[in-house]
Amino acid sequence: MLANSVTAALFLGVVVYALFGGADFGSGLFDATAGGSRRGAALRTLIDHSIGPVWEANHVWLIYVLVIWWTGFPTAFAAVTTTLVVPLFLALLGIVLRGAAFVFRKYAATLAQAQLFGVVFAGASLITPFFLGTVAGAIASGRVPATGYGPLWSSWLHPTSLFGGLIAVGTCSVLAGVFLTADADRGGDHALTEQLRRRTLLVGSATGVLVFAALIPITRDAPTLSDGLLGRAAPLIAVSGIAGAATLALLHRHRPAAARVTAVGAVASVVIGWGTAQYPWMLVDEMTISQAAGAPATLTGLLIVVALAGVLVLPPLVYLFRLTQSEAWGPSRHQPSSP
Repeated sequence: MLANSVTAALFLGVVVYALFGGADFGSGLFDATAGGSRRGAALRTLIDHSIGPVWEANHVWLIYVLVIWWTGFPTAFAAVTTTLVVPLFLALLGIVLRGAAFVFRKYAATLAQAQLFGVVFAGASLITPFFLGTVAGAIASGRVPATGYGPLWSSWLHPTSLFGGLIAVGTCSVLAGVFLTADADRGGDHALTEQLRRRTLLVGSATGVLVFAALIPITRDAPTLSDGLLGRAAPLIAVSGIAGAATLALLHRHRPAAARVTAVGAVASVVIGWGTAQYPWMLVDEMTISQAAGAPATLTGLLIVVALAGVLVLPPLVYLFRLTQSEAWGPSRHQPSSP
């Protein structure tokens, strides 16, 4: 029971990071496809304005997940980090390059420098969720041995991991597209709103097809995960499909503010469905949650820290997000884009 409680706290951090961090990472696709320096200026300004106050704060959830994981389940953490060192390193590299490029682009001395930093920002924003998705796929497909030091490449270069990476990029991009469309609409920039709406509909449709198409190779490549997805997690997958369809319908009907709610529901359902399908394994087919758990005193201490974090950290984060959605930080301050 104690180990399950800590696992629930750990997975809550995964879900929140997938939602808020994912929406930040997904902006990279729209930045990369915004066009040249003149044509893409309005969209890139909106991206900078929308994620500027929160992109660093959202990494709190990644730190939260890592600390609970290595403290509460050290053997599983060691097994993953020694086996999946390549995708983890590439994901970390993406996080570092993305943050540096995002800041340096604002202070670039020339247009060429700004364009270079923009390319780095967009590329790093895409590779980070991709490689984090491959890590999730490797764990869920049972390719991380309990003893660690598994195959350096074949542990994550297989259909489940690659589809996991692509789905991570797609879902992040959909979240970003919906949030950016709502921000542009709130700011009264109708041309930019319509541009983002069309692109998000395209990305959302492609991602929806990808999610359900992935079930076919996963059935053969990760049978334990597949049984869970088609069994106890099936209602959550169905909810995700319905919420995703509702998101596209709301965007089609020019209701981006409402689409944010259904988009969050769709992504949260997918992530929770993956966790439900994998339960009770910490490392699928290799190590259960109870086998991976640390000492009871450590787990108890972690739950106390989680409770304290909820009191000390959550209120400032909630205030920050509310502030960015208020008129005090409204996109209306920016000039509308030209048609």
